[in-house]
Amino acid sequence: MGHLDILKDWYHRVWIEQDLAAIDDYFAPHVGADGLMPDGQVGPEDFRALVPALTSLVRDLEFTFDKSFETEDWLWAQVSVKALGAHDMREVRTTGHVAMRFQGGKIVEAYNSFDFLTFFSTAGLLPEDVFLLLLSGERLG
Repeated sequence: MGHLDILKDWYHRVWIEQDLAAIDDYFAPHVGADGLMPDGQVGPEDFRALVPALTSLVRDLEFTFDKSFETEDWLWAQVSVKALGAHDMREVRTTGHVAMRFQGGKIVEAYNSFDFLTFFSTAGLLPEDVFLLLLSGERLG
């Protein structure tokens, strides 16, 4: 199984099927993912809380892998995410990039960069045109 296949399986089993027990099947022990939370790595226990929190906001979650590049140990992928908002069924979308190093079929390093501003904005949880408001110096809250 190639690295991209492992990543696709991760999103399907953990994020779409909500199989939180499967998280340990993908990460080597004591490994976390950087870039998802501002205060550091997200490890297996953190994913067990993060996945239900984010997926409770959406329905019909889909992941598309727009571009990818794979070497013997590394995978880089551009990911598009599409769903429907849980409360109003509006289209929710975002994009992101992942870079992962693999050993023995498990993730031993992971770096993520997802556009959560667009995710929360399209989910209706931020004001319309939030990016333009922030760019103009407007404060939220």
